[in-house]
Amino acid sequence: MTQDAAPTPPSGQTLDDIVAFVAMLAPSRRLIGIDAGTKTLGLALSDLARFIASPLETIQRTKFTADATRLLQIAAEHDIAGFVLGWPVNLDGTIGPRAQATRAFARNLNKLTPLPIFLWDERLSTAEAERMLIAADASRKRRADVIDKLAATIILQGALNRIRNL
Repeated sequence: MTQDAAPTPPSGQTLDDIVAFVAMLAPSRRLIGIDAGTKTLGLALSDLARFIASPLETIQRTKFTADATRLLQIAAEHDIAGFVLGWPVNLDGTIGPRAQATRAFARNLNKLTPLPIFLWDERLSTAEAERMLIAADASRKRRADVIDKLAATIILQGALNRIRNL
């Protein structure tokens, strides 16, 4: 007599092919963009048509389990179809420690959700967000409060623009 093992939850996939990512998405559901820093997770949310990205929230990072729980709670609240995770490759295209940490974050998140994760090249997204905030004459404190979710918005909007042009 064999004992049945506990069923394992379906795990998601991390993709770097946008066509494969789009093929996995349920229609008429939002995407969440993530700027995964060492101290925060900046989040952005798309509209249902996946046309416009808007800043959503910043999660102060603690432990992976707590961070992932909050992220998946937000995903459930907004009925999302997948995640667009900023992938901080080096300017020369090589994979450094931050990109490796981001891939590990995605791998661990895949174990908790069947939703697909797309790695979007985020080179200079935080610098672009900083320039935008300075141009808007935002105070240093205001910039610190919104920089991560604005970077997530830039990441997600870039992916949405690419998706529209497939």
